[in-house]
Order: sequence, then C-alpha cells, then structure tokens
Amino acid sequence: MAVGKERMALRSDVTRHGIERTPHRAFMRAMGLDDDAIARPMIGICSMKGETTPCNMTHGPQAAAAAEGVGRAGGTPREFTTISVSDGIGMNHEGMKFSLVSRELIADSIEAVVHGHAYDGLVAFGGCDKTLPGAMMGLVRCNVPGVFVYGGAALPGRFAGRDVTVLDAYEAVGGVMTGALDPSVLDAMERVSKPSIGACAGQFTANTMAMVSEALGLCVPNSAMVPGVYAERLGIARRAGELVLAILARGGPLPRDLVTRASLENAAAIVAATGGSTNAALHIPAIAHEAGIRFTVDDVAAVFARTPLIGDLRPGGRFLAMDVHERGGVSVILRALIASGHVDGTVPTVTGRPLAEEHGAAPDPDGTVIRSVADAIRPDGGLVVLKGNLAPAGALLKVAGLASTTFEGTARVFDSEEDCAVAIRSRAYAAGDVLVIRYEGPQGGPGMREMLGVTALIYGQGMGEKVALLTDGRFSGATRGMCIGHIAPEAATGGPLALVATGDRIRVDGGARRLDLLVDEAEMARRRAAWTRPPGRHAAGLLAKYARLVGGADAGAVTHAGGAHWTNPAGEVGL
Repeated sequence: MAVGKERMALRSDVTRHGIERTPHRAFMRAMGLDDDAIARPMIGICSMKGETTPCNMTHGPQAAAAAEGVGRAGGTPREFTTISVSDGIGMNHEGMKFSLVSRELIADSIEAVVHGHAYDGLVAFGGCDKTLPGAMMGLVRCNVPGVFVYGGAALPGRFAGRDVTVLDAYEAVGGVMTGALDPSVLDAMERVSKPSIGACAGQFTANTMAMVSEALGLCVPNSAMVPGVYAERLGIARRAGELVLAILARGGPLPRDLVTRASLENAAAIVAATGGSTNAALHIPAIAHEAGIRFTVDDVAAVFARTPLIGDLRPGGRFLAMDVHERGGVSVILRALIASGHVDGTVPTVTGRPLAEEHGAAPDPDGTVIRSVADAIRPDGGLVVLKGNLAPAGALLKVAGLASTTFEGTARVFDSEEDCAVAIRSRAYAAGDVLVIRYEGPQGGPGMREMLGVTALIYGQGMGEKVALLTDGRFSGATRGMCIGHIAPEAATGGPLALVATGDRIRVDGGARRLDLLVDEAEMARRRAAWTRPPGRHAAGLLAKYARLVGGADAGAVTHAGGAHWTNPAGEVGL
C-alpha cells in the first residue's frame, strides 16, 4: 500500500525485508502468497468459528467476507481463530468456571498472534458472551488499526403465539419441578427456543456488549442488532475489512484513540439505557484497563445513575434484538441519548467521523421498543451499583423489570453454587429468604461463575421476587429478579460476605443503592477474627493460575498491569 508516491512503512515489513527474511518469505509462499500478496499489508482476521456454540457459527462466512474486504482494499488477509467457551453449555456445572477465564485467553491469544506475526491490522469477531469483550480487549491491547465485528444474534423462537428465547427454556425447567408445567411443554420449548445460529436474542451479555462496541466507536456503525443469519452481515464484515486498510492509510484512529474516558462513559450509558447485562460493569472496566485507563465500577455507577432507561428489552422488558433492528437499530438509541446529553457525540469512530455524525440520520424512537428520553421507563437506568457494609467495593443489581427495588430478609448461606442449587431443586427455601452464594468470586471460584441456572429455577418455581439472591459470582445477562452479584471484595479475600451467617438479616435498597448486613460491628469483629481463608479449589492448571493473577470484580477482574506497549525496535527490519 502506498501513501502519495511512497510506500508506507509497515509493521509487517520486519517479517519480509532483506536476505535474512528469506525463510520467512518461504513460509509465506508455502501458504500460496505471491510477490504482490507478500508485499501488501498483512491484516489478521480473528474469529471463533467452530462448533462449541451456535453463537459463533455465524463467523465462518462473515470472516470470509471480511477477508474479501481486506483484499479489495489492497491488503492480504490472514485468518486465524481463537477459543470460545459456551456460557449456555457451561452453565450449572464446573465448566462455567472457564467462562470468564476465556475472556483473558481470547485477548492473550489475539496479542500473541498479532504481535507474533507483526500484523498491520486486525478485524476481530465476537459472538458468545465473553468473546465480545475478549476481542475488544485484544484490539485495544495490540492497538493496531482494527475493527470489531459482532457475529449477530439468533432469531427468536415462536411458542404459543409469542417470541421465546433460551431464557424461557431455563425458566420452564423450574415450572416442571413444581408441577406447574407439563414435561411435554418443556420438551416443545426446548425444540423451538433457539431456532437459528447466533447469540442469544435478548438484551443479555452478547447483545449488551455489541451495543458497547457501538458506543466505543469500534465497529461498523449501526451493525450490532442485525440478526446473525441475515445476508446483510456479509456486507458489514466486508466493510470492516475495508475500514482497517483505510485506518492504516490515514494513520488512525487506533483503538486507544477510540477507547477514552468519554467513550467509556458512553458505553456505560447505553448499557443503562437498555437495561443491559450486569456483566458489562465487569467488561467495560477491563476494556478500559487495556488502554491504561482506570475506570472502575464506581465510574460505571455514576453513569448508570444519570442515564434514563429507554429500551424495553428482555429480560427486564418485552422485546428482543431483532425488534430493535426493525425499528432502526442501535443508531436510534444513540441519537436519542446524544440529543439529550447523556452520550457524548463528539467522540470518534472507526470511520474517522464522530459518533453523532454516524448516527445522526436515525429515526426517532418508536415509543414502544425504544422510548423517547422524555418518556423514559425509569429516569436512572436499568442497573444500579450498590454499596454498604456487605459490599464496600460495590455490587450489581438489575432493577429493570423489578416490581420493587427493596428487600429485607433472612440469610441462608451456601459456600458454593452447587449447595444452593440442591436446596432450590428440593424447594428447601421460603419466601423472605436471602440466598447467599459465596466463594464463587474471581479468585474463590475461581472464575466467577454465572448463576442463571439457579436464578431461572427460582423464577420457574414461581418464587421470582419473593426471595433475594446474593453472590460474589456473576449472573447471566438473562437473569432477572432480586439478584445481586459481583459483590466486592469477594469472600475468598476476606470480604464481608465471608462473615455472613445463616439467620442474619440483610437489607437491599436499590433506590438508596445500599446493601447492608444488619449485624452490629462488635459481632462482625468477632467473626472477622475467627475467619480463615479456605484452601484453593484447584492446585494446578488454568484455574489455579488464574486465581493467582486475577484482581477484584470492581476493577474488571483483570490479570495484568494494563496499558501494554509494543514497539518494533529500530533496525529490526533486516538487511
């Protein structure tokens, strides 16, 4: 590629210039590259195509389209894949411990391939929940010209005349357990709840993080809500490939030019405005960390508190990703929030144009799926960060869809998700209980498991908001009810959650943003003095390594110092 009359210097030149790089070029020729292809910018295209989850099975044709876009624009595409752990198939067992860990593995693997091969740019795909933040973290860490592409959501299923998702199947399990639902109905639900490939159709973690990528300016504008099986997605991927070459030619904006404090606040705002996944409060700080920006759950909380809820989206609302797409896409939400001052429209995007310009032609909110800011569902967003003597560093509660945001009850304490699940399956709990699941945080789990299996059973048993559930683990974006997660500090590090005893009174106040254990300080001091940290659950392997490295949930559960820097030393190009 040339700028003016002179060819620009490229990162990948270090792999191909001079006689010392003869073996390197031989490897390239073995892959079918000719002189022209070897001379062009090398652009990595990272996807998770494979058969671990339907969420990523849209990636194959889209990655091929991105490669076509790279080729059209004058680059040489280099496809590679990374891992994905299905939250759906990993749920309710030890496998879920690997879900959050996979986010770090994805970012690490992208860094290894991009820097190991000195690629000049990157198109990074995401599909299943942790693959989206993992890919964005990889982009920001490498800080080469790059574009993020979401593979898209699945189509909703149809059951009894209504749209359904996998969440309906989860909750129906509880209905069968109580005898309220016939097993044949559950069987029918299983067969229709996810009728196509793509990520889950509601405003769960995948679609939430896809909207985050829009607010950060990292993706092709207004692409997030296009269903994964729509042919339109091939054009989006093709444009992403072309955009990387355009960014390379003009020298920016690079990912760290896009991920700024202003754009991170925009990202938190779109989560609050749509009642998105609590997991976003973990992933946005982690993306910020890659750019060397300290953006904690407190920063997220400040944005949540000032942003109105305007998206009536499941699980707290009624509608799905496809409904948003059919009414104009994410652009409708962003334009409304920019006009009201809740989103900064001056921040740049991968196109080089500001956010306001890219989304300025969107239609007005339809008033049903997406409300106007003046007619917001809630004035202060769909999620709140709670503080108090039980969560000094914060905890997350999704208030979207709650009939009441306060709850006071009696603690029933479990030291693992499995122990609590046994009690729920046997219905050994009662209205007014506060179910506490501890030692499931980033270090204690390790891996900070999601609890959708537990929360969906509670709802399916008709106990919904009749009980509360507290944990230092996580919840799925599909979780609803009085469920408080991400409690920090976690129990395994001596956080107050470790000191709760069955029979204690606990109060949740979403309006006041408080989470308190109603036990006097003298008793707490006695318990603190008697507490000892339990032994780690894994002595070796990935989870043991992760437990040694991972930090607290309030700062994103990150595993390295942040703001990684990489240069190609002068003179490394060769002879």
